[in-house]
This record gives sequence, C-alpha cells and structure tokens, in this order.
Amino acid sequence: MVSWEAEVDLVVIGGGVAGLTAARTASLRGLRVLILSKGGPTDTSTQYAQGGIAVVAPRGDSVDSHVRDTVEAGVGLCEVGAVRSIVEGGQAAVAALTDLGAVFDLGRDGQISRTREGGHSTRRIIHAGGDATGAEVQRALNAAGLPVLFGAAALRVVTGTDGVQGVVAVSDNGFGVVHTPSVLLATGGLGQLYALSTNPPGATADGVALALWAGAAVADLEFVQFHPTVLYTPGGVGRRPLISEAVRGEGAILVDSHGNSVTASVHPRGDLAPRDVVSRAIAQRMRTLGCDHVFLDARAIEGFAQRFPTITASCLAAGIDPTAQLIPVAPAAHYQCGGVLTDTQGRTGVAGLYAAGEVARTGLHGANRLASNSLLEGLVVGERAGAAAVERVGVRARVDEIAPWTLEFADRSVVQQAMTEHASVVRDGVGLTEALRRIEAGTSTVPVLGAGAEVLGRGVADAARSVGVAEQDSAEPESVDAAQHLRRIEDAALTVTARALLRAAARRTESRGCHTRSEYPETVERQQHSTAIRLDAHGGLELSSVAVGSEPVPAGVRCG
Repeated sequence: MVSWEAEVDLVVIGGGVAGLTAARTASLRGLRVLILSKGGPTDTSTQYAQGGIAVVAPRGDSVDSHVRDTVEAGVGLCEVGAVRSIVEGGQAAVAALTDLGAVFDLGRDGQISRTREGGHSTRRIIHAGGDATGAEVQRALNAAGLPVLFGAAALRVVTGTDGVQGVVAVSDNGFGVVHTPSVLLATGGLGQLYALSTNPPGATADGVALALWAGAAVADLEFVQFHPTVLYTPGGVGRRPLISEAVRGEGAILVDSHGNSVTASVHPRGDLAPRDVVSRAIAQRMRTLGCDHVFLDARAIEGFAQRFPTITASCLAAGIDPTAQLIPVAPAAHYQCGGVLTDTQGRTGVAGLYAAGEVARTGLHGANRLASNSLLEGLVVGERAGAAAVERVGVRARVDEIAPWTLEFADRSVVQQAMTEHASVVRDGVGLTEALRRIEAGTSTVPVLGAGAEVLGRGVADAARSVGVAEQDSAEPESVDAAQHLRRIEDAALTVTARALLRAAARRTESRGCHTRSEYPETVERQQHSTAIRLDAHGGLELSSVAVGSEPVPAGVRCG
C-alpha cells in the first residue's frame, strides 16, 4: 500500500555535490524540487573528498593543458569534446560555489593555494581545510536550504510513453510515490561492491541499478579506480580513510618494507603517476614481497599536521604519528569511472532521466579518472543537469498504478567477497567467471509492493509544504520495515551492477587504465571503445560497443 505522495518538477536522488548543485540550479529557475537522501546531510562521498577540485590555474596553466592531462590518464577512452566542455566550465562553477560561501585555502600571497596530484602536469588543485575540501563543499551546498527528505530511498523510476512519470520510494512513513516528469540520479559510486573502500556505506550502486531498471544504458563499468594509498590497518574492512594524493604532491614517497621505491622506473612521474599506474605498482610489489601493504614516507613534509589535519587525525587514531613514522597504505576501491551513459548536460536515453556526478559516464574520465576531476564534474554537470530539467516543465507526469516487480539479489557479503577476490586491481578471466558464478548461485528473489499497488489518487500537497509529502489519511498506516526494504534494494542494486561489471570486464581482453587483466597485459588498439550495457525485456544483460567520440544515445529515446 502506498501511504504518502508528492508532486514536484524535479526529483534529485542523492545529496552530494552533483545533486545539490542541480537542485539549487533548478530551484533558481523556478522548478519545484525534492531531494531524496538515504542518509543524513553528510552521508555522501563528497563529504569525504580530501584532495580538492581540479580547475585551470590563472597562471602557468591552460584549458589545453588540463584537457591533455585528463585524456592521457583516460588511456584512449575519454570523449575529448566532453573533457574540454567540462574543463572549460570549471572556473565558473568554482566561482558559483564561492558565492555560496565556500572558503578555499589561501597561500602566503593571499591568492587561492594550489597543489599538484597524480597525473597533473602543474599545480592546479584548489583545496579547503587542508585536506577537507569535500566537507567544505558539502557544508556550503547544505547551507542553501534546499528541500530534502532524509531517510528516503528510491526503489524505482517509473516511466511511460512520455518518459519519466515519477519515483517509488520507501521511508519510515512507508511506501511513497513522487509524481514528477524529471529525475536526476546523483547517487555517487559503487564502493560497497568491495569489502574495502573509501566510500560511505550508502555507496551501493543505486543509480546504476535505477538507470538500468528504467531502460537507460550504462557504460565503462569495468573501470573501477582503486585509490593507491588508503590507510592500512590489520583486519580493517568497510570504509577506510584515504591518504590523499596531495600528500605525495607535497613530497611524500612510496616505499616497501625494505625502504625501496615502489614506483621507480615504472612511470616518468614516479609516485605522481596516474592512479591506475600507482595502484598496479603497489599490488605488484605486495605480491612480490608476500605482504599486504607498503608505506608512505611523509616525514619530510613541514607542517604536515596543519596541511593535512584530517589525515593526521586518522593516522593518530590508528596509533601512527605521520611526522615520525611511515604510514602503512594499500589500494582500495575508490571511484567508478563509468556509469550511466549521458551527454555533458546529464541527459540519458530516457526522456526526463538525468544523471550527474560519479554515477554518470559523461566521457570525462575514460578508462581512469584524473585526480580531483570528480568534484569538478559534479559541479559543472550538476549545474547543467539542473538547468536541463527545465525542458520537462509542463510534461504531464503521474503514477496512477505501480506495476508489480521482484527484486533479485545476493547477500552483499557474497557479492563483496566475490568482487574483492576476483575483480580488484588485477583480474583474470577464470576469476571473473568464478565471481559471476558465486553471485548467480547466491541470488534469490522477493516481490515488492505486491500486484498493482494503487496510488492514493487524491489531491497532492504542494511540494513546498511538509517537504512535498502528503500522507495517507488513516488512523493505522501500514507498517513498513524501511530498513529491511532499504537493505534489499541496496543488495539488488549491488547484484545487478556486479553482474554488469563482471560481464564487461570479461569482455575486455586487454589491460587499459583501471582495468588490468593478468593474462592480457597489453593495451589493444582495436578495443579502444566503450562497452554499453542495457537490460533486455527479460532482465538479461545486453552488451554492445560504443565508439569513442560517437554521440551518446539521443535524449528522449528510451533504450532497451
């Protein structure tokens, strides 16, 4: 039984940099907006972003230089037009954020301080609070006072002949429906596919799954970036603190247990090589020495605690003084370079469905994301997607009945174990097949809502009142275990995403960017294309090749 409903012009699913930027942009254009957030105001990947925002510096830098660095890191799979478009939008996006009250660190000359990170040819990374840039971005955007329904998880995007019609969600108030012609997916990443990740607990690939279930395409899922330097503690699982690339940018070096450099002779930029290069070098050294971590030597950095207060606190909590001791580090799942296939305005192939931020595949990242391009993309494409949603104003959108469906899912412990063992930094065909077999063997199904659940069908409260929610008139509303449904929908999202990722990784018989196949160590020119995935009418996965540089699926055309 549906027990609450709302009607708005745009639903934003997710409360990080991309979602909040889009919501604010749409609100300024007069749209009624409602944000659905599974967690609280700071339960986002944005909150934990340390390094900063990559944006072209006013001196000694250029758009061409930033584009060149990004394309080099992406190993042949970047959409160069998309890269240039997003890089060009960086300075205006940061200016808008500053107007909201975001405060960035200043140098001794009073100008915004900039650092350098892996893959960048110059110091163009702006930061806040030393190593707390994401937290400052989140704070500034949260202060905008946008309407958010916390503790509400999207279960399904409902579509019809005119595209998006609404969203089915669940909260502590039970099942609900939001009638809307536009939905923006801004759900972040898929780090919870793995036992060890830098992502928050809510990074369960929700947006990828919602897009697939709605008929949109996803692409480049095989390219999962593993951050090279996550704080290692024996037996540590779940979200782990990362040691920002900016630490290496300020002079820290990677060494093994014998004190030897990890990246010497591996890449011309050494410890500041692109992340996929450094992660592979660390993984190889760990295999060679039979150990589970290496070390980051940051003892020579002056004023470490002041420059990196968050990292210092994490190290001290683990019993490590980074000013006097080596920091134990190892790679961990960090960022999905692929995602929902979109253009640079956030449009997907389903009319009214948009995606922005980590969940989206705009073509910016290619096979490997350049450090600190993520917040840049969230700001730039988030703003554009919020503006693009204006095109759907006036489209009739109403969910009159919810067709029954079932969730297919394996327990996340099964998924995480299979993915961690067989789809991490280095993979092989046998392992990918075994991971898929384990997940399929552990999959079960449960119905959602029952057959043809009716929507309230009475007047809907204005979105501005009570955060857009109108509750059912009933003395005894239906009891819904929101936590149980949330767990199931997350497990279902992880399951379908894991299947898609494993299929794409098995199909790519080469090593490129974040995707390394031990039995295919070379990059193959004829595989310089993206792999797009859709669900067929029976829920099966359909894979196809998308030429780099070709236009994404046309806006307004439903895929599948």
